[in-house]
Amino acid sequence: MAAGYKTPWNIATQRLQLTSNHLTAPVNSRSLSYSTVDSGSKYSVDYKKYLTDTNGNVKSFMHDVPLDLDTRNGTATMVVEIPRWSYAKFEINTKLEGNPITQDIKKGNVRFVKNLFPFHGYVHNYGALPQTWEDATNSNGSLGLYGDNDPLDVVEIGSQVLDTGAIERVKVLGSLALIDDGELDWKVVVVRTADQLASQLHDIADVQTICPGLLEATREWFRNYKIPDGKPANQFAFNGEFKNREETIRLVQENHEAWDKLVHGHIKADAAKLPNIANTSVSGSLKYQEAYDHKTLSLNPSTPDMPLPEHVDRMYYCGSS
Repeated sequence: MAAGYKTPWNIATQRLQLTSNHLTAPVNSRSLSYSTVDSGSKYSVDYKKYLTDTNGNVKSFMHDVPLDLDTRNGTATMVVEIPRWSYAKFEINTKLEGNPITQDIKKGNVRFVKNLFPFHGYVHNYGALPQTWEDATNSNGSLGLYGDNDPLDVVEIGSQVLDTGAIERVKVLGSLALIDDGELDWKVVVVRTADQLASQLHDIADVQTICPGLLEATREWFRNYKIPDGKPANQFAFNGEFKNREETIRLVQENHEAWDKLVHGHIKADAAKLPNIANTSVSGSLKYQEAYDHKTLSLNPSTPDMPLPEHVDRMYYCGSS
């Protein structure tokens, strides 16, 4: 969304009242059309970006956007959370009803990634695959690790910087198994189908050929990006080797099946520890409803962005603080 856009809310009518000047350009998943709308101040703990349909009804980024996985072509739908070269750690909020995109909070403060030499912010467009879930209740058979309780993470390696909240068709190329705080946290490597590189990239080996050095840089960034915060380097499963397209498509299918069990109430765990499964699209699911009650969505008018902290422009080196 362009800087300076404001979103008027009319809470009394219990629905979003949006003028065309305050809508983002619609984003599409096949025949479905969506827009996004902001609540609160960007870079604050109160900021939320909601997904809406063309009638202004709130939709869940996690549950109401179809994954639409095509195993033959290896394509799926991606929700963009973090644009390349930016700093703020935006993510689909799995706990809030409507699953808006919010900024991650730690110890009461919003989180920003550091510039880790030679990188500038996030090195790829970062996001998630909707209608997937990394099962936090069952351990991986070969690794003995539990999932991180979130949708599958995606790194989009195309040539364009994408917007937070955009919904894009992408080609699945491969994946990397990060171990983050003892949890299995897969990173699925994709390229936008409309990108100029898409016709040349069909599997992870093509990335190595067409974009030499990119996979190594990706692994290096994920290994070291927490070091400037005083944390140790991350570890990887499978010796840090990237899985190919076929293996990754199976991974996506497995996590889609885990999501299906989640929303249908087949996961036996404390509901408070699981994602909010309210949705308006999965008829027959445990928390299906025709529309979200806007009284429960914590809607506030959109206000000017908060200033970025000074440290986001600083360059950090491994071992520095």
